[in-house]
Amino acid sequence: MQSLSNHFLIAMPQLADPNFFHSVTYICEHNEDGALGLVINRPLDLQLHEIFEQMGIEAKDCTRLDQIVFSGGPVQPQRGFILHGPPLQWESTAGITDNLAITTSRDILEAIARNEGPAQCLIALGYAGWGAGQLEQELADNAWLSGPADPSIIFDTPVPERWRAAAALLGVDLDRLSGDAGHA
Repeated sequence: MQSLSNHFLIAMPQLADPNFFHSVTYICEHNEDGALGLVINRPLDLQLHEIFEQMGIEAKDCTRLDQIVFSGGPVQPQRGFILHGPPLQWESTAGITDNLAITTSRDILEAIARNEGPAQCLIALGYAGWGAGQLEQELADNAWLSGPADPSIIFDTPVPERWRAAAALLGVDLDRLSGDAGHA
């Protein structure tokens, strides 16, 4: 099995599940036990200052108060995840690449509130998860495209453009795809 960590899962146009319709999911971890990823193009009607308020984090001089929070997926939607660039060492951080990590501890939010956190981050509530073999079966069923991730799509590309931009990395025009699987 080839790991899809640090890859995008790009929903095929016919994927009708409302949690993943036209979504791009960044895969943070993928092994024989399953996969964990964050949807990077589902903004919530929630801004970072509201998270700070809920958690009692003082952020009066923070330059990111209006940063949008995303729905990272349908699993544990009350739990926060921060996908970020350097620095990569926080209390609860899992490294993904030399330049990307996912953190779930409060200390990174406190650093962001003081303008001392990572320069680039995506904050999400919830995650997308797959059990052993489940993601591989969904790929075989033609539900997803997958390909290497590009941090510029996560952090720099406008949210409405991320689905098409991720597919374009693979040379795919999503408007020209058929939903039919190619089984002989």
